[in-house]
Amino acid sequence: MVEPFTNVPGSPSALALDSPVLHVDRKVATRRTGLRDKGEEAHVILAGMGVRTVGELLRHYPRRYIDRSAVERISDLRAGEQATVIARVHATVKRLTRRRQSMVTVTISDGTGKLDLTFFNQPWAAGIYKAGLELAVSGTVTRYRGRLQLANQEAEILGGDERELVHTGRITPVHRASDGIATRTIRELVFSALERLPPIRDPIPPGVIEAEGLEDLDTALRGVHFPEDGQQLARAIERLKFDELFTLELGVALRKHRLESERTGIAHLADGELTDRLLATLPFEPTKAQTRAIEEVGAAMAAARPMNVLLQGDVGSGKTLVAVSACLAAIQSGHQAAIMAPTEVLATQHARSVAALLGGVGVIDRLERGSSGAPAPHGQGSLLEELAADPSEDDPVTYALLTAAVTGKDRARILAGVADGSVDLVIGTHALVQEAVSFADLSLAVVDEQHRFGLHQRMALKGKGDGDIDLVIMTATPIPRTLALTYYGDLDVVVLDEMPQGRQPIGTAAARSDEERAAAYELVRREVREGRQAFVVCAAIDEGNRSQVRAAEAEAERLATEIFPDLRVELLHGRMRPKDKDRVMDDFRTGGSDVLISTTVIEVGVDIPNATVMLVENAERFGLAQLHQLRGRIGRGAHDSYCVLFDESDETNQDARARIEAMTRTTDGFELADEDLKLRGEGTLFDTKQSGMPDLKLARLAEDLDLVKRARARAFELIEVDPELDDHPMLLAELRERFEDSIAWLFSA
Repeated sequence: MVEPFTNVPGSPSALALDSPVLHVDRKVATRRTGLRDKGEEAHVILAGMGVRTVGELLRHYPRRYIDRSAVERISDLRAGEQATVIARVHATVKRLTRRRQSMVTVTISDGTGKLDLTFFNQPWAAGIYKAGLELAVSGTVTRYRGRLQLANQEAEILGGDERELVHTGRITPVHRASDGIATRTIRELVFSALERLPPIRDPIPPGVIEAEGLEDLDTALRGVHFPEDGQQLARAIERLKFDELFTLELGVALRKHRLESERTGIAHLADGELTDRLLATLPFEPTKAQTRAIEEVGAAMAAARPMNVLLQGDVGSGKTLVAVSACLAAIQSGHQAAIMAPTEVLATQHARSVAALLGGVGVIDRLERGSSGAPAPHGQGSLLEELAADPSEDDPVTYALLTAAVTGKDRARILAGVADGSVDLVIGTHALVQEAVSFADLSLAVVDEQHRFGLHQRMALKGKGDGDIDLVIMTATPIPRTLALTYYGDLDVVVLDEMPQGRQPIGTAAARSDEERAAAYELVRREVREGRQAFVVCAAIDEGNRSQVRAAEAEAERLATEIFPDLRVELLHGRMRPKDKDRVMDDFRTGGSDVLISTTVIEVGVDIPNATVMLVENAERFGLAQLHQLRGRIGRGAHDSYCVLFDESDETNQDARARIEAMTRTTDGFELADEDLKLRGEGTLFDTKQSGMPDLKLARLAEDLDLVKRARARAFELIEVDPELDDHPMLLAELRERFEDSIAWLFSA
């Protein structure tokens, strides 16, 4: 067994964690990579991989391991097996092949048999592996012309000290490498660094380590790279995973504490005339979850500290009602509110929902009104009346829709109303964060589908207020528990876990054959005959954009002329002019068309109760969250609904098949969110760079929920007693280092 590392603290050759990688082993670090055009050195390539210091080198964890700890006798070897042997060089022969290539054959013997090692185009091997040298060799056993050989071998010359074994005779780490630098070189650098490092100081308090039953950092870092056995490796990985999660949660706890203790927010009137009138005039009975969420958000708004709430609920769970109630709380307190959505389609849908919900409260559309008082379709009609300086009691709330499509005098009128306070509620896209938009007194911002915005856009909207305003972040993409505890852990989570009455079940099936496709088209015909409507979603707009996917324009033409020539087919995509998009959506909404061919512009927000069929072309191209959102566009009326996923993936595309199988198995968004996390990982499910968090290297949120909970509990306990980490300077330094790319997120609101 390989002996543990020896350290001589204070030795002239000792390293520090902030020492450059070049100082580890100059001979290895300056080894030429062999790139013909550059001839870069190993330490230069490592710097390009984010490994510049000894500390970063030690955090460059192995991606897998090869167990070479068991040494076998040559006589016991069998072809096809992985093996490690220790033997002496018996003979070395150098010759040229028929193709004039150099070939060195090194024959080794351990007294029980002989084994050949072959080195192609490595003539220097003849001068290194001389007779009598003892080697430790690992590789795959093969047989050639009756003689045993080792393929893909790792050979190491032994000098009588087992401690010199780096590549063989142990559980060997395989680190992520790059063009021009081999994992063998990285392994040698890590080994040399650990040889020369004194015991590594542990920034995590001893009480936390002891309470969690973890080993110290020095032991863990040495064990994760060169473990003595599987048990030591498991202990090392658990400790280092805990480090990542504890540091992350510590940042979350620190930020949350600062938001709650150092910032003064606006104490809103949660219960008042407008919110009471809203609930009293609703045309439906709120779910218990909606009532609970309204109360939780109201209580947070009533506190004199900035509110930061993540409102999450499945598609159709009724988040808009909660958001509108919060907006009315801000307005009845004498302030303004804003709702920001990622697309014009969704912003327009929000405007319609607001008008419907506030029908009994009384509203004025700041841009335009029809004769009924309901908002006219955007782009039709003109400004019909000026607002009174003081709205009447029948019209206590004024609102406006502001997107890039609103231009000219209409835009100027809205901007003026927002600036002088005569507009209470603004609904819009990212146009809300433009410099020209100035609020008189914004106190609440609602951001819908926030993962489709960058962090700077969210912060820019908050910055439109005078001081620390309240924030509600809404998402119809349910967030797994582990993500809610980590990447969104600085927010108070409010969950809508109940669907409103009347939501119909959605049957979901995959279609992979021509017969199944024909049956799906017949389903559309049947539903249209019954007076219903259907969506068909494509992954691309036109043939120029396609890569073996059905394009929306071509598919609309095909369906209209070949499949449904007797049905009314319309096309909708993001490149259309806003007024054309509005016309198509209004036509479909009012029953003027039967089938809407669309790109994912209808992914969120579109509410057509009469639509009962959703066909998704090339469903294998979409992620689980997108597929779930698309399916959520149906099942909103009184009739059964059906979703068909056309899957053209190859049987070997296991990820795509797993996503589609999950969609057909369940309609539970939270279950799908957990499945999505397992399939894609936290780094792609939500953009971690937008959230301001450091990457996780070892921890996996889909697998480590228990460790997340433990790390979070310890982190929040520590911040409770030492909110500025004054008594833990090493831990504060570690926090700053881990959050180096997002330090503003960590230390500011």
